[in-house]
Amino acid sequence: MLTIIGCAAGFVVWFLGRYLLAGIYTVNQNERAVKTVFGRAERLEGLSTLDDPIAQALRPDERERYAYPQLRVIGPGGPYFKWPWEEVHKVSIATQTANMAFDPEDPSANSQGTELEAVTKDQLNTGLTGQIRYRVCEQNLYAYLFGVKRPIVHVMGYFVSVLRERIANFEAPTAAKGAASDLSGVSGISINDLRKNLRDINEHMDRECLSSAARYGMILDASLITGIDPPEEVESALAAINTAHNQVSSDISLAQASADQKIVQSKRAVEIETLRAQAEVEPLNALAAQLVELKKAGPTALALYLRNVRLSLYKDADQIFLEVKR
Repeated sequence: MLTIIGCAAGFVVWFLGRYLLAGIYTVNQNERAVKTVFGRAERLEGLSTLDDPIAQALRPDERERYAYPQLRVIGPGGPYFKWPWEEVHKVSIATQTANMAFDPEDPSANSQGTELEAVTKDQLNTGLTGQIRYRVCEQNLYAYLFGVKRPIVHVMGYFVSVLRERIANFEAPTAAKGAASDLSGVSGISINDLRKNLRDINEHMDRECLSSAARYGMILDASLITGIDPPEEVESALAAINTAHNQVSSDISLAQASADQKIVQSKRAVEIETLRAQAEVEPLNALAAQLVELKKAGPTALALYLRNVRLSLYKDADQIFLEVKR
């Protein structure tokens, strides 16, 4: 009898330790958890990722393909409890950083994951360096945990394909080229355009990769392309072209400044001569107005005024010539 009671007590202790105490768990502050019951994740009935704003970045033909169910997400805290037939999948949502040349399937690729190669529109091989920041999308944990086998592989592959397509077809905005872009193709080197427009390229990559959250359950927070290096055999030629372009741009700027200065001087000279002419005309206008007023005063007022003017002139004159009628 004692043996049976001991076995029963041992079974109870083992059961409590194995299935009850082991079923207690917590979720850290930078984690989110999803519970599965007999392998099926707990879902929010009737809702999918198409009902979430992250699906707005998908093209119309992609919406049906990436329609994942929304899951019941367990937030940080605890302790929580799970039954033996339930399983908890924890995911870190902390932002992570990776070299943009990193290949999750082959770490030795892309020069040991340090430089990504791409071809420009003028058929030049160029090396790209930089980083990307990414994190797990809390609104699409189904895609990250169950929809895609290795989400980071898909995200990196998608990012690289979009970046290479952008590099191959990139043209600098017309406003950025300016008037100097017509100088015999001096600025027509695509690597120059790429280097001058790194910010535009990064912003383009951010826009194009918005759909990664709905596709793979991972958010690309930012792409930071920091370097675009041409092949070594092209670097010296490119440096010479850039030097010539800078010299021409400098000459054009000096000529433009000189022309602007001459225009300002000419405008000032016109203003001065206009003021001088006005100064000469003003006394005449005043005299004409005075004569009009004298004429209004009476028929003899104007004649008397002219007589007085002649007398003052005779007083100051050294010689007087009079016309004599014969």
